[in-house]
Amino acid sequence: MASLNVPAEELSCPVCCEIFKTPVLLSCSHSFCKECLQQFWRTKETQECPVCRRRSSKHDPPVNLVLKNLCESFLKEREESRSSGSEEICSLHSEKLKLFCLEDKQPVCLVCRDSQQHDNHKFRPISEVVSSYKEELNTALKSLQEKLKHNEAMKGEFEKTVEHIKSQAEHTECQIKQQFEKLHQFLRDEEEATITALREEEEQKKQMMKEKLEEMNRHISALSHTIKDTEEMMKASDVCFLKEFPVSMERVQISSQPDPQTPSGALIHVPRYLGNLPFRVWKKMQDIVQNTPVILDPNTAHPLLILSDDLTSVRDSENKQPLPNNPERFDFYPCVLGSEGFNSGTHCWDVEVKQSSVWVVGVTTASNQRKGDDCFNTDVWCVYYYKNRLSVSSGFLVKQNLDRVRVNLDYHRGTVSFSDPVTNTHLHTFRSTFTHTLFPVFWCYLSSSLRILPVSSQ
Repeated sequence: MASLNVPAEELSCPVCCEIFKTPVLLSCSHSFCKECLQQFWRTKETQECPVCRRRSSKHDPPVNLVLKNLCESFLKEREESRSSGSEEICSLHSEKLKLFCLEDKQPVCLVCRDSQQHDNHKFRPISEVVSSYKEELNTALKSLQEKLKHNEAMKGEFEKTVEHIKSQAEHTECQIKQQFEKLHQFLRDEEEATITALREEEEQKKQMMKEKLEEMNRHISALSHTIKDTEEMMKASDVCFLKEFPVSMERVQISSQPDPQTPSGALIHVPRYLGNLPFRVWKKMQDIVQNTPVILDPNTAHPLLILSDDLTSVRDSENKQPLPNNPERFDFYPCVLGSEGFNSGTHCWDVEVKQSSVWVVGVTTASNQRKGDDCFNTDVWCVYYYKNRLSVSSGFLVKQNLDRVRVNLDYHRGTVSFSDPVTNTHLHTFRSTFTHTLFPVFWCYLSSSLRILPVSSQ
């Protein structure tokens, strides 16, 4: 079979740059792999040629059979040539390809070397170039293999992250339901208490009116008897009437006393129950709902740290938790950040440290390093306590064991002050010019624990 003297570029799809696979022909005479064209069209609003942008009227262009056959023959010939291991022949001079032109980057024969086309070009033996290129390609291949290994490891991390997201969502949903159930129960209790009070007042007012009704019945009965007796007396003889008149007149006058009246306050005091009802319940709810000025961010917590369900306390554990190594998480120091950053205003929070033999409390920038042991070198303003005198390069050592530490941040004035709220003793003040968002930072170690106190406890 005659050799195909067609460059591979002539048989390559303009989209994928590979030898055509099922080439289709557009009306503009450009050809593409069928799948490449369909993929390209899926990203466009109109069916246009990827090369000349001319619109195509056919949704399913015809297969270019001539080009398809050429590509199949080319691939077959190339495969046969590779499998036979024979040296290829120059298509121009029918000589063996023994040299490689460094300028044109292609194999040539001895006749090509001496031709005008390759005048002043540099050549190397094919075997020498192949060895060099294989070494270069092998280096690139190793890099790709390392990249593949890294990507496979990252894939595993991504899969773990997906599982962690699912676990996070389930746990958070459970906590949400529990918190709302507490609120619902509070509202149910308030509703029951309010209705109970209403029923009690109803019974009280009904009892009062029952007593008034009984009094009214007695009054009506007395009046009826007086009227009946008086009417009978008026029918008596004149002498008898005159004898009984003083007594009868006295009874009539006594019965003419004022009638019983509807008592004041007999009705239900409706405003007591409905007036500002939501507001009054909300005010009561404030007594049971605590507001903590800083909430911890579990996505930043070192795997050794365990956070409470309400995200207001943290304790150190001996075993690392299987958590994703996301960019936000500390991986060297047992630290956790607050969930909200500050870039203006004044802010204050108290931290209970009495259960901790090793602690660091302060603020740091959002951009500060979370990975490795460099995170406490710069952009951290903190106080710390450690019996064995841990050294934090940018912190202030507290020498006495405290129960609480108060942090006062004034962003615009550039100050972070620390004090002991129990004794109202100033510990230290840092002064700086803040230009980045600051986050509360907490560090506890050696089975210690820290708790951010609610506002009502401060």
